[in-house]
Amino acid sequence: MSEPYTTVIGLEVHVQLLTESKLFCRCSTKFGAEPNTQTCPVCIGMPGTLPVMNRKAYGLALKTAVALNCNIPEFTKWDRKQYYYPDLPKGYQISQYDLPMSADGYLEISDPKGRFEPKRVGIIRAHLEEDAGKSVHDEAAGKADSEIDLNRTGTPLLEIVSQPDMRSSTEAKAFLQELKLLLTYIGVSDCNMQEGSLRVDGNVNLHLDHNSQRIATPIVEIKNMNSFRAVERALDYEAARQYREWQETGRNLGDAPKQTRGWDDVAGVTRGQRSKEESSDYRYFPDPDLAPVTTTATEVQAVRASLGELPAELRLRLTEAFELSDYDADVLVNQGRPLVDYYLEVAEHSGDPKAACNWVTQDVLRVLGDEGATIESFPIAAKQLGDLITTIREGNLPNTRAREAFNLMRQSRLDVATAIAQLGIQKVDESELIALVNELLAANPKTVADIRAGKLQAAGALIGQAKKRNANVDPNRVRELSIELAQQGEG
Repeated sequence: MSEPYTTVIGLEVHVQLLTESKLFCRCSTKFGAEPNTQTCPVCIGMPGTLPVMNRKAYGLALKTAVALNCNIPEFTKWDRKQYYYPDLPKGYQISQYDLPMSADGYLEISDPKGRFEPKRVGIIRAHLEEDAGKSVHDEAAGKADSEIDLNRTGTPLLEIVSQPDMRSSTEAKAFLQELKLLLTYIGVSDCNMQEGSLRVDGNVNLHLDHNSQRIATPIVEIKNMNSFRAVERALDYEAARQYREWQETGRNLGDAPKQTRGWDDVAGVTRGQRSKEESSDYRYFPDPDLAPVTTTATEVQAVRASLGELPAELRLRLTEAFELSDYDADVLVNQGRPLVDYYLEVAEHSGDPKAACNWVTQDVLRVLGDEGATIESFPIAAKQLGDLITTIREGNLPNTRAREAFNLMRQSRLDVATAIAQLGIQKVDESELIALVNELLAANPKTVADIRAGKLQAAGALIGQAKKRNANVDPNRVRELSIELAQQGEG
C-alpha cells in the first residue's frame, strides 16, 4: 500500500581518500593507531604552521568527480569553515564553499528486483575537506567521560552531496551501494564504514497534499548511521515520524527550523540533537594560507581516459554482449572487477557465457564465501573452469558428477582431464546404455506398466538401479530412455 505522502531524500556522503598522509601535512592516515600518535603542529593548528596540499588527495578527488560526471572548473579555492567543538583543534575546518572542485554531476541507479524504476540521481557538488578528530565517550566504565583522539584530524575527505532526488529508503540504499562500488572500482577509497572511511548523513522531509495545497515538513538531517541497513531503517522511521507529527499538529511545518537528529540503532528511533545550521552560521572565508588550485581541460581528459570500464558500463556489456540477465550481471559486477575478469575469461574459454555465469556465481562464490577467500587465490584457474564447462557440454562429463570433478580440481589443483581420470568417470556408449535400460525394463514390468499408464515419474525407480550397475550413467538420459523404450513396446 502506497504512503499518503512523498518522501524526499538527499544524501551527504563523506569518503576518506586512499592516501598514506593527511590532506595538509605528512602525518599518517593509517587506521588503528594509539590515540593522538598521528598528529603534528600543522594538523592540530599550532601557531605559525602552514598547510601544504596533498597532491595525491586532489588527484583522487578529481578522479571521483570525473567518474560522477561532474563539471570540473578550471579554478577552485580553499575556505575556512568555522565552528567550535572539542575535536576541532584549530577552531575551523579547511573545506570548500562557493568554488568547489566539482559540481553538477550524476549517478545512475537501478534495481534488478524491480522495486523502483532506473533513475539518475543528481550530484550537487563533490568537494575536498579535512576531517575533524573523534570524541570517545567512556560510558561503559560508568564515568561517562569524554576524551578526544586527534588522529583523524586532517585526514582527506571528499564530501559528495546529492540532489534530493530519491523517493524511498530503497533508492537511497541503492545510491550508496552504487557509489561505494564505483569508488572501489576506481581505487579512490576502501569505503570501510567500520573504520570511518565512508560516512553518511541523510536529509529527509515529506511532501503532502492538504486542502488542495502542496505542503512540506521541515528538512531533518540524520546522523550516526553506521551501515547501509541503518540508513534504510533511519529514513523509514523518520518519514513515518514526520507524518505522525504533521497529523498531530495539522499545520504546514515547512517554515519551521531545520533539525539535526541522531539515529539510535538499538532503539530504532531518531532523537533530536539540535537545530540544523545554515551556511551563514559557519562564517566561511577564503583560507589565506593555501593557494588556489587550477585544473586544465587536458588534465581532466587524461583522468577520464584512465578510468577504464565503470560498473554501469560493465553491466551493459554483460547483458548485451553476453546476454546475461540484469540480475546475473548485477551479481557479478557487485563482487568487484577481479571476479568479473575471472568470469570473462571463463566465458571466453568455455564459449558458454550463461553456464560460466552459473558456475562462477553459484559454485565459485560459495567456496569463496565459505573459506573467506578472494578470487585471486582461488585454486581453479579461469581456463580450467572453462575446460570443465566444455567437457560437460560435449557430453564427456555427466552433470550429476560435474561437482565431484570441480571439488577434486579445487582440492588437489588438478586439470579437468586428470580429475575425471582419478574419479573413474567414463563416457557410457549409447548402445551400452540402451542395452542396460532394456534389461531394467524387462526386470521391472510394473514400472513399465506405470509408464505406459502415463505415470512418467515411475521411471525414477530405474535410475538408482542403473547407477548401481554403472556409476557413470547419466541419470537424465536413463530416465529419457526408460520412457521412450517402455512406450515403444506399448500395444
